[in-house]
Amino acid sequence: MHIHRFEKIWIGLSLFLIAVCTGIVIYGFVALDLKVPGIADSGTIDPMNLAETEFAQPGVRKVGENEYEVYMVARQFLFLPGTGRPLTLPAGAEVTFHVTSPDVLHGIHVSGTNLNTMVIPGQVATFKTVFPEARTYGMICHEYCGPAHHTMEGLIEIVPPSEFDETTLLTSR
Repeated sequence: MHIHRFEKIWIGLSLFLIAVCTGIVIYGFVALDLKVPGIADSGTIDPMNLAETEFAQPGVRKVGENEYEVYMVARQFLFLPGTGRPLTLPAGAEVTFHVTSPDVLHGIHVSGTNLNTMVIPGQVATFKTVFPEARTYGMICHEYCGPAHHTMEGLIEIVPPSEFDETTLLTSR
């Protein structure tokens, strides 16, 4: 069988590019010690027993001076807190989100920010951010989670620190 010279060149270039891409990924994980987000980073829980975890009462907890933690549950077809009543946080505070799901795969994307993660049943997705200014952010599910997926949305309301009501916060466990 005869293979034309140009076909050999393109086959060689294709194999070379595959080898380079594979090498970059291996270099990133070995030399730069990159990790895939997931179980090792955030932990796991029993999605059928959220009542026995800190997710039994989803909401905002103050953990330090100008530091807050949000425990959020994404379930078909709402965010707790966030759907029905906005999740309210003070501007300029460091906020750590802990998000899980008891039912199916969800996603969370906060419009106008780079906050975007998958929410996997049994795993806790954790991320930190600072909302620098007072405004309202939309929150949507970006992973198909069932027939009413298109209605799964919520709001995060960032208010000036002087207007933030700390009496609405949950107590830390």
